[in-house]
Amino acid sequence: MAVQWYPGHMNKARRIIKESMSDVDLVIEVMDARIPFSSENPMVAELRQHRPCIKILNKSDLADPAITRTWLQYFEKEQGVKAQALSVLEKSRTKKLPALCRKMLPERGTAVKPIRIMIMGIPNVGKSTLINTLAGKTLAKVGDEPAVTKVVSSAQQRIILEGGIALSDTPGILWPKIENANSSYRLAITGAIKNTAIDYEDIALFAADYLIIAYPSVVLKRYKLKQIPKTGTQLLEDIGRKRGCLRAGGIIDLQRASEILIHEIRSGALGQLSFETPEMIAEETACRLG
Repeated sequence: MAVQWYPGHMNKARRIIKESMSDVDLVIEVMDARIPFSSENPMVAELRQHRPCIKILNKSDLADPAITRTWLQYFEKEQGVKAQALSVLEKSRTKKLPALCRKMLPERGTAVKPIRIMIMGIPNVGKSTLINTLAGKTLAKVGDEPAVTKVVSSAQQRIILEGGIALSDTPGILWPKIENANSSYRLAITGAIKNTAIDYEDIALFAADYLIIAYPSVVLKRYKLKQIPKTGTQLLEDIGRKRGCLRAGGIIDLQRASEILIHEIRSGALGQLSFETPEMIAEETACRLG
């Protein structure tokens, strides 16, 4: 699936972030817990360089807990990186984040020498919600569509928190080219790519193929099926029949069935699902390089 997603304002955002990085002590990168690899922007490591980093696997309430634990262990192996799983449903855990920042940079964290933190992440991973929770009030606009946060001046971006924390927000930035083709689908499934840039049937078929292998019991229960479909196309047809997505002559409307499946994945109606594991990514990367 080819996606064009690096418009001028994304390029501008990258330039602003690069210019501001000299005044940053620590980077918080927010990712989607359902797709940690696909939602991890490779430009973040390039821009932050040697600075310590906290990787937040956000929306963990929507992800498979066992797979999330595997990803946390995976990221913790990186030098200077701490990883945490967070959810908007557990605000108390989010509010403990400043304490971790102070632990990582004990020489800072005062009114005179605050810990200067930059929050980064691709669109629609919950970055604005995280900022609002930390601040205890609404400072960043939250929306369902990607790229809601706008590029603003550095002065407007800085948020002063209690306990010697100076937080800089950034617009959600994407990178020019997705090397892993499957990541395009995973990003689209979880909503990081605008709906106007995707083909619902295309990404729903990818999701359906994955679900019947990775979560067959979930599929059977949610759509009240007697047996698991053999292909993703068959699953979409079953969903269409079960949900009354029929055209004249009893023809199944695959577009409507596809929209139902994607909506139920994004909303959590299908339960806690993850769409990639470290082992899967290692295998896909080996295949691509081979």
